[in-house]
Amino acid sequence: MPISWVTFDCYGTLIDWERGITDALLPLLHEPIDRDELARRYIETEAQVEAGSYQRYRDVLGEAGRRLLVSLGSDAPSPLAASLPAWRPFGEVPSALAELRRRGRRLAILSNVDRDLIASSIAQLGLEPDLVITAQDCGSYKPAPGHWRTFGQRSGADARVTVHVGASQYHDMRPAATLGYRTVFVDRHGEELTTRPTRVIGDLSLLPDAIDDLE
Repeated sequence: MPISWVTFDCYGTLIDWERGITDALLPLLHEPIDRDELARRYIETEAQVEAGSYQRYRDVLGEAGRRLLVSLGSDAPSPLAASLPAWRPFGEVPSALAELRRRGRRLAILSNVDRDLIASSIAQLGLEPDLVITAQDCGSYKPAPGHWRTFGQRSGADARVTVHVGASQYHDMRPAATLGYRTVFVDRHGEELTTRPTRVIGDLSLLPDAIDDLE
């Protein structure tokens, strides 16, 4: 069956989320820390905050940033929500998205974020997605299934005609596969695979051909 939809995680997949996070936090620290280690610790902290009852993502950014800064000896307020509009897409992303659309794919973003925050990121992608589903829309955070359920309701599409693309095995690969979606893992860091994505690519420049190959 032809693939009509490609769904994406946004931050870490389309937008260089780790650089945005670490650029905002590093100037507030009194002791040096490796950028990759800081990103890893933030990811763990944010997942803990998101595992609680739903709150808006700007509040998640505030609480997770605060907790991490305190753990690293800083009492500075979290700068993350304010910094998000400055986070940039990976270099290959605009052309890859444009090529997917040229080949007839419809594009959706399924993101753990608020509607107002993601608007500033979409403006940098070079095109407007056909559909955007945020945590604010479904009242939950991935890896919970709410994003995919809301996507199905709003698009009328199902897993047979959709491929999900993401850079997190925890937030995207595992839950999407459980729901029956084919998946493309964007492995920018050479991670050990703990899931079984349908395809693994190093960046999105390879994605249009990878989607063609899945038909």
